[in-house]
Amino acid sequence: MLQVCLNGPRTAADSAAVPMSPAALAEAARQAVAAGAEEVHVHPKTPCGRDSLAPRVVAAALEAVRAAVDVPVGVTTGAWAEPDPARRAERVGSWPVLPDHASVNWHEPGAERVAAALLERGIGVEAGLWSGTDGVESFARSPLAARVLRVLAEVTDTDAGTAPATARALLTAVAGAAPGRPVLLHGQDGGAWPVLRLAGVLGLATRIGIEDTLLLPDGRPAASNAQLVAAATASARGLPGR
Repeated sequence: MLQVCLNGPRTAADSAAVPMSPAALAEAARQAVAAGAEEVHVHPKTPCGRDSLAPRVVAAALEAVRAAVDVPVGVTTGAWAEPDPARRAERVGSWPVLPDHASVNWHEPGAERVAAALLERGIGVEAGLWSGTDGVESFARSPLAARVLRVLAEVTDTDAGTAPATARALLTAVAGAAPGRPVLLHGQDGGAWPVLRLAGVLGLATRIGIEDTLLLPDGRPAASNAQLVAAATASARGLPGR
């Protein structure tokens, strides 16, 4: 399964390819799905470009994207969008339009509370377990671990040479903390493409998009999420046995 992560916390200052408005997110999603993406992950943003969990902001993004594509759509619950854990959970409880799933970074304060609020509303939880954090250890102790939709094994090592080894170490830790749970493996920036290729070799779900990298495999700037997805699907076709 290939998920496209359309924007992340990036802004137009990072690249003109970053979709910001609901309309831009919808068009980016449409193109990415046409290129081969099977799920969509978005960061709803205010008009000034800040990630937001506000009900109106989330609803506008979800309604626009769902009008453009017929695949599962997820959103972030990152602490940078709402630092107070109680407030984050309250925001989830007040969403008038529900995503299919939402990511919860388990190293962030209040992760359990936010995940519980999502589950209470029937929203799937993607448990973000980042390398270089205590997220895996916290998740292993969580009573909610068996109820998450999947684990997002997020490799924060941005060195192309070392990211695959970091990814393998993270996967070993995840296997001990969440046995039997589906895993989506991905990297970021310089580690994005090496980790995506590793996910393909291991037969794991993965993702690509402007959130994870601004560059194509050959180092050229990506003009769109669809261009990144097309490169990812081409990479998958080139794997042995594919």
